[in-house]
Amino acid sequence: MLVRLLYASRAVDTSPEAIEAILSQSRQHNPSSGITGVLCYGGGVFLQAIEGGRSAVSELYGHIQQDKRHKAVELLHYEEISERRFAGWTMGQVNLSKINHSILLKYSERPELDPYSVSGKVSFALLEELMATASIIGRA
Repeated sequence: MLVRLLYASRAVDTSPEAIEAILSQSRQHNPSSGITGVLCYGGGVFLQAIEGGRSAVSELYGHIQQDKRHKAVELLHYEEISERRFAGWTMGQVNLSKINHSILLKYSERPELDPYSVSGKVSFALLEELMATASIIGRA
C-alpha cells in the first residue's frame, strides 16, 4: 500500500552544507527503501512530502522526528494514495530563494514559506505549483 506524508520542521543548522547533507543522505537512502518525494526549504523551514510503502514512510518519519537536525517536526497531512506524485524524484529540492515570491504569496499571508500557518492541503498545493513551474531540481 502506497502512502504520502507531508510534514514541516525547522532546521537546527541553516548552513548550506547542513541542508545539502540532509538532501544527500535522503538521495542515498531513499531508493533502497522505495521512498520518493520532494524537500522544500526556505527561511529555516522544511516542507517535505515523502511517498512509498506505509511501513517505509512510517519508519522514515520516525527517524526524522528523532533527527537532531530538525526541530518542531509537525505532521501536516497523511493519506493512502493509488499512485505516486513524485515518482521521478528520490528527493527533489526546491530552492525558495530562486523562485517568484508571488507563488508563495498565492498560498499564504506573506511571501515566505510558513507551512505551520496553513493547512496540509494548501502546503501540498504549493508543492504542486512548484512542480508545474519547474521549480523543483535534483531528480537524482
